[in-house]
Amino acid sequence: MPLVYLNGDYLPLEEARVSVLDRGFVFGDGVYEVIPVYDRRPFRLAEHLARLQASLEGIRLANPHTRAEWEGRILRIVEAAEWEDMGVYLQVTRGPAPRDHAFPKQLRQTVFIMASPLTAPPRALVEEGVCAVTAADNRWLRCDIKAIALLPNVLLRQLAADAGCAETILIRDGYLTEGAASNIFAVKDGVVLAPPKSNLMLPGITYDVVLEIARGQGIPVEVRPVAEAEVRAADELWLTSSTKEVMAVTRLDGRPVGEGRPGPVFRAMHAAYQVFKHTVMRGKAQA
Repeated sequence: MPLVYLNGDYLPLEEARVSVLDRGFVFGDGVYEVIPVYDRRPFRLAEHLARLQASLEGIRLANPHTRAEWEGRILRIVEAAEWEDMGVYLQVTRGPAPRDHAFPKQLRQTVFIMASPLTAPPRALVEEGVCAVTAADNRWLRCDIKAIALLPNVLLRQLAADAGCAETILIRDGYLTEGAASNIFAVKDGVVLAPPKSNLMLPGITYDVVLEIARGQGIPVEVRPVAEAEVRAADELWLTSSTKEVMAVTRLDGRPVGEGRPGPVFRAMHAAYQVFKHTVMRGKAQA
């Protein structure tokens, strides 16, 4: 039975209990992080914890732990897990309180950490790519906060599931923002196009890694607003996330992207990402 952390205790998952008056349950008042772990080594832990801090500040909630405390708790969950590769999920809510929209005067944060197995995308999907659909980005204006209130993302992601696709690519006011559960890149004439970070998209850790790799490999990059027309005319589209890594989108709204198969820039990026993961990540405890 997996071991989890809940409010100072390490206990089996089936024994973990949270109050029905927890504001995370009643209001979705909290934030979260998902940290990939390879060979029991957390991937870019410092960056994930920095993003957690930014999310907490975004909802005016004090960080309940120091970085060292977070690291210790996360590593204990990793050590107790049965998998070598896993995703560590951590969540902080404003805690239990009488139901009232205003912040409670007595703050009792709820802190939860768990791990689950992490598997690399199947080889067939890497070689063939996945399909995606587009939709209007109708979410709130603070998508840079990794909030647990994900109902808009859930509904948008379900549009892709209904179509048998992997992701919904979101367009706001004629420009690409991100996917329902990923960041999105376009490639045109060998140049990688990335929408700039803003309040309208989550600042992805994998997004940063992809840009870092691209620049290191000499792949041209433009970080700028990407118009919907550019998305639809792209030679390649990619989706990236901590769990999906880098995936090629080869069909969009039922039409082929480029030649309808993963393109050469994607193949170069995917290969470089795997080298990065296996050499840098497995060589350092917390790269």
